Amino acid sequence: MVEKGAPRPWRDRAIVQLTLARYREFYREPEAMFWTFIFPLLMAAGLGLAFRSKPPEVAKIGVVRTGSYAAVAAGLRAETLLDVREVDDSVASRLLRTGKVALLVVPSGEARIEYRFDDTRPEAVAARRVVDDVLQRSAGRRDPVPVINAFVRERGSRYIDFLIPGLLGMNLMASSMWGIGFSVVDQRRKKLLRRFVATPMSRAEYLASFVLARLTLLVVEIGFLVSFGVLAFGVPLRGSIVGLVALCLLGSMAFGGLGLLIAARPRTVEAASGLMNVTMLPMWVFSGVFFSSGNFPDAMQPFIKALPLTALNDGLRAIMLEGAGVTQLPLAFGVLSAWLVICFALAVKIFRWK
Repeated sequence: MVEKGAPRPWRDRAIVQLTLARYREFYREPEAMFWTFIFPLLMAAGLGLAFRSKPPEVAKIGVVRTGSYAAVAAGLRAETLLDVREVDDSVASRLLRTGKVALLVVPSGEARIEYRFDDTRPEAVAARRVVDDVLQRSAGRRDPVPVINAFVRERGSRYIDFLIPGLLGMNLMASSMWGIGFSVVDQRRKKLLRRFVATPMSRAEYLASFVLARLTLLVVEIGFLVSFGVLAFGVPLRGSIVGLVALCLLGSMAFGGLGLLIAARPRTVEAASGLMNVTMLPMWVFSGVFFSSGNFPDAMQPFIKALPLTALNDGLRAIMLEGAGVTQLPLAFGVLSAWLVICFALAVKIFRWK
């Protein structure tokens, strides 16, 4: 016991005990620990894999079948940094517009070459430099080949065209998982679920009601973001609106099932929040929201393609930018359907009212 008026040991001082209390509050909060320590490490690891040091990327170019195209294509194939394909003029513009090729090489009369590319795309500019260097070297550079630059800034090949479908997919994932998972856990925390035990309602009916309720809000979400992209930035919508809505509905239901599975057991919002973050983080990084999922190593591609957000983003871009129909997207619809069925079935099985 410390005598009155005697100086207190430093451990008993108020500032020390209050500071220690703040530390205890921090490390006892799983969500704070996750965002402070785990999230930065996972983001650094994921982005490090995507933008790791690697050999120069091979540029995909198309040589239009006109003039002396065969000789030009043969000369370009000798360059290891080029992936050369011969294309007909009727499909050349579509391949360039949808990003299937970064550059079109069009041989014309008088030994002249025309380059068609979008000069706002770095990969297209880089491909143009490599191709021109190869052709000029093959011509001896003393009598350089005359070239023409034809800038093609097609809707669908810009970064904003790539970004809008990814943001739509990410928004559907976050709103479906958080909207459903938080509601279930909050009702369990408030002990409201105990009252439902005495009713004739089954688990499947209770959980399915959350998924179905999400569908009524989906039209607003899709319409708002897609309309903004189309009106503000001219993002193309080349595919069927019905196909787009069908894919978004399935995607929202799949993520809703995943949210129900995560919320099937946790008793606190903090626990559910941590599980939500851990589940969504790999998809934020790997599923091609802000940059192509093709940046990751080939060994990771089967895992990445199996993620529901990857399937949704790939399907949205195929419909909006390439005009693909529902029948042309069996992988996207198959992956999302599998996640919906498996997650919902597991959620019904392990769900508890208390």
